[in-house]
Amino acid sequence: MDFKQELENYRKIVEQELEKYIRKEECPERILNESMEYSLMAGGKRLRPILVIATYKLFKENYNLIMPFAVAIEMIHNFSLIHDDLPAIDNDDIRHGKKTNHKQFNEATAILAGDGLLNQAYIVISEELMNKNEIEEELKIKAFNEFTNAVDRMIAGEYVDTEYEGKEIANEYLEYMHKNKTGALLQCCVRMGAILAKANDEDIKKLTKYAEKIGLAFQIKDDILSEIGNEKILGKPVGNDKKKKKCTYVTKFGLEESKKKLEELTNEAIEIINNYSNSEFLKELAIYMKKRKK
Repeated sequence: MDFKQELENYRKIVEQELEKYIRKEECPERILNESMEYSLMAGGKRLRPILVIATYKLFKENYNLIMPFAVAIEMIHNFSLIHDDLPAIDNDDIRHGKKTNHKQFNEATAILAGDGLLNQAYIVISEELMNKNEIEEELKIKAFNEFTNAVDRMIAGEYVDTEYEGKEIANEYLEYMHKNKTGALLQCCVRMGAILAKANDEDIKKLTKYAEKIGLAFQIKDDILSEIGNEKILGKPVGNDKKKKKCTYVTKFGLEESKKKLEELTNEAIEIINNYSNSEFLKELAIYMKKRKK
């Protein structure tokens, strides 16, 4: 099976799993539930849950056991997107080629939909902690700790992004922002997958380095696409970061230097993951992240 087909298969598996958590019942908050579904099922690459699965599969096969952790990460990601798009933060109107949540519904509903997805992610994992299966309880708790800390770091990174909009930012603060806003969740995906598969400390250390590389690479690629991407493919406007005077890797170091750093980080990630005999998918995933157009 080629990489693109395998990626699509994983994406469909994640989509089917997410469908199980959609709230369809008639209730006073029905519109809120529709708002949560609107963003959660709007599409997207599903890279974060796929990373959880693919890392787990370096060591064990039955990834169905870890699906609650994978879908919870996707709920967190979508919570962050809803809130990112709000007028008080990025003030975006389009996401995945559709109206952003606050444009489709209203600002209050969007805020609460984001809150709802954040809380639902915790419900999903807390219920899994009580579920007895082949994965040891201690490993689940350790993975949950990774999850909670990653959400905390993502929020911290988002704050730095908003706080320094239109201001000059030191290199170390830019790196801190990227490491937390985008990198923390991607790193969590890899570390959770490894922890739940009972990987040893040395493997977790190596895979964390891989995750750090692709996390920064992912954000740099986002910054590049925001500068020169195709709006029709991206499904959102290009050039917004520059208009808002956001500090990105591109605005700080220039387009060519950003492309060079992206290449360097991708190669370093591949070098790390090549230590594993069955790592072809994760290697190709790093290359895909570098070459993606959206």
